[in-house]
Amino acid sequence: MSSIILKTAVRYLLPILLLFSIFLLLRGHHLPGGGFVGGLVASIAFVLHSFAHGTENTLKLLKYNPIRFIAMGLLLAACSMFIPILWGYPPMTALWVDRMIPVVGSIGTALFFDIGVYIVVVGAVLNILFTISLHSH
Repeated sequence: MSSIILKTAVRYLLPILLLFSIFLLLRGHHLPGGGFVGGLVASIAFVLHSFAHGTENTLKLLKYNPIRFIAMGLLLAACSMFIPILWGYPPMTALWVDRMIPVVGSIGTALFFDIGVYIVVVGAVLNILFTISLHSH
């Protein structure tokens, strides 16, 4: 599809949707949202880009194959799960930094777990959809 309207809309929607996905990710500690929902919104942003510019161009924009995102996200989530063991706590115990960070709020292992989930969801959704798109031609 080569619609100038869609291409123009995606130019504005992509950064807005990605920013909203980060908002959902950071909001997820205390309110509805989190890594899964934020990852889905980010995936939708890239799928829209793919509709407007083609899957190959979206893969160039991402710079990495989405399957790598799955591995990176799993590694980050796993690290955040097992870091408490270094301080003598059981796995998946939430550890928090005492200082609040502006805009982000409190930082802890739960945030890094959510970021890992976010990256896994983006990688999995894009890998599935782009594989279907590239092999359907």
